[in-house]
Amino acid sequence: MAEQTIMGAVRTTVKLTNAGDESMVSRGVLAPRHLREYEGQALVDTGAVMLVIPQSVAEQLGLRIRGQQVARFANGAEELVGITEPIIVECEGRITADEALVVGDEILIGQVILEKLDLLPDCKNQRLIPNPANPDYPVAMIK
Repeated sequence: MAEQTIMGAVRTTVKLTNAGDESMVSRGVLAPRHLREYEGQALVDTGAVMLVIPQSVAEQLGLRIRGQQVARFANGAEELVGITEPIIVECEGRITADEALVVGDEILIGQVILEKLDLLPDCKNQRLIPNPANPDYPVAMIK
């Protein structure tokens, strides 16, 4: 089946890294060649709150499902889905870490990751851009 192009849809390249592996590499406990990473395309979904990854990506990263959470889909349906241990997310030259919901067949970047990376969707040009107020680095709002 061919990938459907959605008018105004924003897709971006994302690199995901198992945060536990990265921690062990930085401590010298794990050889860098064993660091589990995944790079691919993600759909920026401003209707989603969290990062979403398919089961196949969770398996490739060797992520443990540490719990379950109810997910509500755009059609109103709800489903209990797995939630992962932390993942390092690299996108547009910015890095953060978060957990992900495991469901579906594509990576979705939701509002939490966009806020943490201080990136905004530019739907007209179908890309992510840095927040114009903070073009050089992400700024986290704390109040």
